[in-house]
Amino acid sequence: MRIGPRSLSPARTALALLLAALLLTGGTFLVLTARATDTSAADNHALTDGERTRRVVADVSDALAGIFTYASDDLAATERRAHDVLRGKAADDYRALFDRLRRQVGKQELSLTSQVVRAGAVELTDDRARLLVFLDQRAQRKSDKATTAPAQLAVTARLDGRRWTITDIKAR
Repeated sequence: MRIGPRSLSPARTALALLLAALLLTGGTFLVLTARATDTSAADNHALTDGERTRRVVADVSDALAGIFTYASDDLAATERRAHDVLRGKAADDYRALFDRLRRQVGKQELSLTSQVVRAGAVELTDDRARLLVFLDQRAQRKSDKATTAPAQLAVTARLDGRRWTITDIKAR
């Protein structure tokens, strides 16, 4: 018996095409199902929960504006704000930065005002968030003209009880 394109009956050809179509459809269905059940996207509340997203953005924005705003005559207030809103690596890094800064601020009578211009949650789970934050920072020495500079930060935050605290800050 000779097997080749001419030896297949129309019924066998139709059956082979149907089988190929079913396999292709089944494969596509499996890929789409895997994507739909991907927990990383499904667990990202930044995509689905507007109220929680607004809350974390507001808490983190307020915290950043507070810890990056200081005046030479009241550094203790800035340190108290930092103590309230920073944890872990963010607190350690900030303390090291603030210790260096303390020496310069008093001598130069320096003040810094920071304002969050734009912030957004990149990822938000039940108790953790990653944000991208844009700040405008206005620095001024007592007798000089103020200068303004932008800053971009990648921030990680954790929900502590009812409020968000910052656990890591990276300049971008």
